[in-house]
Amino acid sequence: MISRSLMRRPPSRALPPGVLFRRVAVPVAIGLALMIGGIGPAPREAGAAGSVVVRAAAGSVRARDAHNRRVRVHNQTGWTMTRFYALAARSSARESNLLGVEALASGGSWALDLDDGSGACVFDFRAEFANSHTLIRQGVNVCHIADYYFTR
Repeated sequence: MISRSLMRRPPSRALPPGVLFRRVAVPVAIGLALMIGGIGPAPREAGAAGSVVVRAAAGSVRARDAHNRRVRVHNQTGWTMTRFYALAARSSARESNLLGVEALASGGSWALDLDDGSGACVFDFRAEFANSHTLIRQGVNVCHIADYYFTR
């Protein structure tokens, strides 16, 4: 038998007439994490075991189109990835190592957001490995994929 106190309805959270939304306080760290797609310090945050999440674009600059430029890079080479570069195919900008001081072990994955506000969808990827091998993939359309697999 359920007691009468458990059967009571919770107080109504209905909004007063004319109010379209209720303001909710969110701690700044969580609010920033939600804007970049996960919980953790920006720009680098912990992901699932063996993964790293990085926001490649600095600040909150976003392209005005509706394309999602988030892609998860999977290392299935059997080698440890020590550096990763992604450069818009039509760009002449200098590229920087997006892995930073991290390394991506074989079998690991890494999520990043390549939206830099330019509207670019096609990127060239370059991965460097601990054994001095380099793999280059040109013309990767990150607006049409969610995962990219590096294999030998």
